[in-house]
Amino acid sequence: MKKQGVSVEVLCPVDFPIATGVYPDMTKHGWQADAWPQIYEKVQATDILVLTTPIWLGEKSSVCTQVIERLYSNSGTLNEQGQYAYYGKVGGTLITGNEDGAKHCAMNILYSLQHLGYTIPPQADAAWLGEAGPGSSYLDEGSGGPENDFTNRNTTFMTWNLMHLAKMLKEAGGIPAHGNQRSEWEAGCRFDHPNPEYR
Repeated sequence: MKKQGVSVEVLCPVDFPIATGVYPDMTKHGWQADAWPQIYEKVQATDILVLTTPIWLGEKSSVCTQVIERLYSNSGTLNEQGQYAYYGKVGGTLITGNEDGAKHCAMNILYSLQHLGYTIPPQADAAWLGEAGPGSSYLDEGSGGPENDFTNRNTTFMTWNLMHLAKMLKEAGGIPAHGNQRSEWEAGCRFDHPNPEYR
């Protein structure tokens, strides 16, 4: 992405005091500290979100689950068009580990992201799995991870598809708002009239 002029920031959740819970700011619910409100501002400033995780016991990590839960805590916030907060943004996932489960983890993460409002392009996941059992991690010398053609191809396809779709959504002004505005639904509109954009 950097080679294509995309600004990239990597955040490692374990480096932040992210509270557990499903409210936007857990300091209002008894926690002494919560870095999530500041992280959410960064998330909202992005067009592309890639969640990464190792595989533990065949599942995504508890840290990845916590990040998804905290994304969920803000999902009811509305954008300027009255849509849910993550509409118009795209999501993907990268997974590493030394046990089976990459596709299972990707399925769960990508479902979660789309449920929150992210748009998922085709082939929006990539993974590297080392030898089963205790062993090298992806970047360890001799792991073979960085040279793995299958992983490199899928990561490349995912990267381009994320950028393509983010650009398309940006140029289109996001997802059209007709038929998906919570505020309109709550106001009694049931979208049973024709969409003017498709007349």
